[in-house]
Amino acid sequence: MKRYVLIVWLALIGISAECVFAQNYPTRPIRLVVASSPGGASDILARMLAQKLSEELGQHVVVDNRGGASGVIGTDIVAKAVPDGYTLLIIQPTLTINPSMISKVPYDAVRDFAPVSLVVDAAQIMTVNPSVPAKNVKDLIALAKAKPGELMFGSPGVGTSPHLAAELFKLTAGVDMPQVLFKGSGMAYISLISGEVSVAFSTVLSAIPHVKSGKIRALGVTTPKRVAVVPDVPTIAESGLPGFETSQWFGILAPAHTPRPIIDRLYQALLRGSNSPEVKARLMAQGVDVVNQKPEEFAAVIKRELVQWAKVIKAAGIKPQ
Repeated sequence: MKRYVLIVWLALIGISAECVFAQNYPTRPIRLVVASSPGGASDILARMLAQKLSEELGQHVVVDNRGGASGVIGTDIVAKAVPDGYTLLIIQPTLTINPSMISKVPYDAVRDFAPVSLVVDAAQIMTVNPSVPAKNVKDLIALAKAKPGELMFGSPGVGTSPHLAAELFKLTAGVDMPQVLFKGSGMAYISLISGEVSVAFSTVLSAIPHVKSGKIRALGVTTPKRVAVVPDVPTIAESGLPGFETSQWFGILAPAHTPRPIIDRLYQALLRGSNSPEVKARLMAQGVDVVNQKPEEFAAVIKRELVQWAKVIKAAGIKPQ
């Protein structure tokens, strides 16, 4: 009985100390690691969020770009950081893709991190050359099944989000559409417009000018809900492929074992900061939705996508490097 009381007492002391620590947090600047070089989408979003977090938390949030190895270098820094809330990571789906693309990732995407929030969600859009006789996703699936191997999709690189979105589409729809690899999204789009390839996935923002000019035709967006900047474009799920879903999300992680009160403090600060009128308007204008998933919801996304991308990458015949 005495031993039981001692255990309970020690546990209560631990909880109390954790709460006191969280109440005082933060007392010094916070480092927000970006696992890519300056100027990219992660970096731009990180700097927007860092400013708002600084305002909300009363401490300076410093953006630290640590690019390289498809995001592995910066991600590993945070995985091995002290779990005190002073080192955070802004991450995208590379977290769930890399374990199936890279032979030896030095961290575990689930075990080594504490999710704070999936902050924003950016849809991709499926587009076709106007010569393709498909007015919607259902038509495209039927055409691809009638002519296996004839419809080719343009890809900006193996393992990129547009490439894997197309591979997920092929796997889910049960169609054969060979990949044509290009050096970047720009070249892939030029080839789609010229008719060299029939299909391409890309960000909504990069596709809009070409869709409006009539150079390409939009069939659907990859998210479960329609996108505000292109409200007339249906989701792929609603227009012929129920259950299809993928996106270019961005979220915040802390090292595993970061005290839960600190995770909750960070989540609330992100919630207020990302929903400020100026940030929300700026993101929505770029086809990005603010979603602010809770830590448990973000954790579920990570676990689901690890399984999903492992299946897609295996089906696509991509060998880990």
